[in-house]
Amino acid sequence: MRLSEFPLNTLKEVPAGAEIVSHQLMLRAGLIRQLAAGLYTWLPLGVRVLRKVEAIVREEMDRAGAQELLMPMVQPAELWRESGRWDQFGPELLRLRDRHQRDFCLGPTHEEVITDLARRELKSYKQLPVNWYQVQSKFRDEIRPRFGVMRSREFIMKDAYSFHLDEACLARTYERMYAAYGRVCDRLGLAYRAVEADTGSIGGNLSHEFHVLAESGEDAIAFSTGSDYAANVELAPALPPTAPRPAADRTLERVATPGVRTIAELTAFLELPAAQCLKTLIVQGEDGGAVALVIRGDHELNAVKAEKLPGVAAPLRMATAEQVQAAAGCEPGFVGPVGLGIQVYADHAALAAADFACGANEADAHLVGVNWGRDLPEPAAADIRNVLAGDPSPDGQGTLAIARGIEVGHVFQLGRKYSESMGALVLDAEGREQPMFMGCYGIGVTRLVAAAIEQHFDDRGIVWPETIAPFQVALVPMNPQKSEAVRTAVEPLYQALLEAGVEVLLDDRDVRPGVKFADIELLGIPHRVVVGERGLAAGALEYRSRRAEDNEALPLEGAAAALLERVRQGIDRHQR
Repeated sequence: MRLSEFPLNTLKEVPAGAEIVSHQLMLRAGLIRQLAAGLYTWLPLGVRVLRKVEAIVREEMDRAGAQELLMPMVQPAELWRESGRWDQFGPELLRLRDRHQRDFCLGPTHEEVITDLARRELKSYKQLPVNWYQVQSKFRDEIRPRFGVMRSREFIMKDAYSFHLDEACLARTYERMYAAYGRVCDRLGLAYRAVEADTGSIGGNLSHEFHVLAESGEDAIAFSTGSDYAANVELAPALPPTAPRPAADRTLERVATPGVRTIAELTAFLELPAAQCLKTLIVQGEDGGAVALVIRGDHELNAVKAEKLPGVAAPLRMATAEQVQAAAGCEPGFVGPVGLGIQVYADHAALAAADFACGANEADAHLVGVNWGRDLPEPAAADIRNVLAGDPSPDGQGTLAIARGIEVGHVFQLGRKYSESMGALVLDAEGREQPMFMGCYGIGVTRLVAAAIEQHFDDRGIVWPETIAPFQVALVPMNPQKSEAVRTAVEPLYQALLEAGVEVLLDDRDVRPGVKFADIELLGIPHRVVVGERGLAAGALEYRSRRAEDNEALPLEGAAAALLERVRQGIDRHQR
């Protein structure tokens, strides 16, 4: 490709509103342009990367035994009502009506559609297992789309769905897809972790997320320093303390704390560590009442864990000021567990505290020297906090470390959640109708592009993994409009590379060399070759890998073959 014929518009300045590196560089390098909030047009350079990611995903799906199909993005509401998700999914589901006033939605996922297909096409256990996949646009009406294509409203996903007669067969396909997702990440040159995860709105019995490790990641993942254990922080269990609760050493005392509402203010006022100050959170109950959740002041409530407690409304919702007043007799900020007449759950760590401080259930007052069993009843114990770095690993090996991750893939064992509600049945060997077991496997194609940039960049621009770079080699002739020697040397090299199957970008623009170098580095092309009169006089070209800091001389004779070998070596590093 000749750059003079390529519609490239790079930006020097960081665009306003672009918060993370991938969003900034995708805009600056001309991969995408925003149409509206959460909606992006992919320009030719970006599409080249996108198609390479899609190709790798397809190859690994085919290798895992999945078969490609394509389902409609617009889905009838009847299917979602059958599964029970029409009302459950929430406002992210964009609902619409056609001219006949029939309800539809733009598909954020395709469990309902694929289950409808399966119940029509699959009649006997002899047709199982089946694993269907598609690469298709999805739409989720994010309340706050941000970070470019990392959290956009419309995006491209590969989603696969498998159908089985029994759980053992599902488990085997789940393992194959789990391995396939690992190979996708390896081939893209990504550092990643697969972690246990909550099944969320998709449902099911078991799931794992695939996280690309990056400081910009929205998710926190916990992993053991002594084993392979890893889980999303929202799912990782916080083990109860092994040491017994200390004996009570202080008497209960009420302390005036005018204007003191937060844990930070309370610890400063009482000169106590946050671990000795318990906070009581009032949440809505599933019966319309209220439930109290007690955690240590230095811990954070885990909403995913909390909403699974008996009597707690799901999704988790904090009580209103009016509900807090009715339950505790005070305004928020001064609530404590002493004397509460509602269900109280205390986190294991909070339950291990003695002589602690808490709200007094009256304005501008707290209690100190509080002890469970003496000053208030022993509450129900629960794991309702996020784990912290240094906590013991749930598998008993080592301690936990915390890292940030970008979720790029998620695999689920759905069980019979959809097949039972939608009547997706097959005949077993005895001729009896059985609901099929299902698996679901999603990987974000557009998000993978952004995640790769989050791991591979420097202060000059993108540093693409070689398997997905938009071009493999950049040819940069110096002043070709004025130098016949440069023109004579660069054209045969360009043609030789093309004939060898190398994706080469020839920067034949009539611009200053500094502009060319800056753009090529911004685009992240792995191999750069400069053709100049000085080098040609010495029979050499100037070569630099995008990951290197220095140039090296490349003999002009045999240059095409040498570059082809370097391209192959770079790609082979990520192949398995």
